[in-house]
Amino acid sequence: MFWDNVAGVYDIFVNVINRKTHRKLKRILSALIEPGDVVLECACGTGLLSAVIAPKCRHLTATDFSQKMLKKAEKNCRDYRNITYTRADITALAYPDGSFDKVVAGNVIHLLDNPLTALHELDRVCKDGGMLIIPTYMNKDAKGKTSGFAGAVGKAGADFKKQFTTDSYKKFFRDAGYHDVKVSLADGRIPCAVAVMRKIRRNEICENLLSGANGTGVS
Repeated sequence: MFWDNVAGVYDIFVNVINRKTHRKLKRILSALIEPGDVVLECACGTGLLSAVIAPKCRHLTATDFSQKMLKKAEKNCRDYRNITYTRADITALAYPDGSFDKVVAGNVIHLLDNPLTALHELDRVCKDGGMLIIPTYMNKDAKGKTSGFAGAVGKAGADFKKQFTTDSYKKFFRDAGYHDVKVSLADGRIPCAVAVMRKIRRNEICENLLSGANGTGVS
C-alpha cells in the first residue's frame, strides 16, 4: 500500500515541504475543538492533527486505513493519554450512529473513489447538531488547472481521484445537502481548504449522499 510505504517519510512533507499550510491548518482546527468533545479523526496519518485535537478534547479516536501510519501517529502523539488508535475504513466505520461530538477527516476526500459514501459515514457517526470538519488539499488552481503537486504525487502512487478548487469543494458539500458549509483556506505551497458544517438533522441527508455516491462528484 502506498501509504504504508511513505509512512516513514511523510513527516518531511508535513513539517518541511508544506509547513506554512499546515501551521495555518492547525490554527484553524484548534479553534474548533472544545474541552468536552469526544472526537473521531479519520485518516489521521502520522498525527499532524491528532496532536492538535488531543490536548483540547475529552477523548480522541484516531483512525487510519494504513497500519504503519497509525504506528507513526502513536509515536508522534505519545505524550497524550486520551487517544485510542484504530485501523478503520472511512467508507464503513464500525461505530454506532451519533457516537461523536465532532468528526474530523483530514486530506482524504480527494483520494476516494466514492467520497460521498465516506461523507455519509462521517455524518452517521456524528451526533445530531455535531460538527463535521473536513480539510482537503486544493489540487486545482483558480483557472481549473491541475497543480504540479497533484500530478507528481499521482505518478508516485497517491492517485488523486478528485480535483478541487475552493469553490468546487464548497459546491461538493452543498450538493450533498449541507447549506451551512463554511470553508476556510490554509494557504501555502499546497493550500488546504477546511470545510466545517453541522450535522444535518433531516432524514433526507442520507438519501442525498447515497444517491450522489451513485454517480455525482467533482472531477
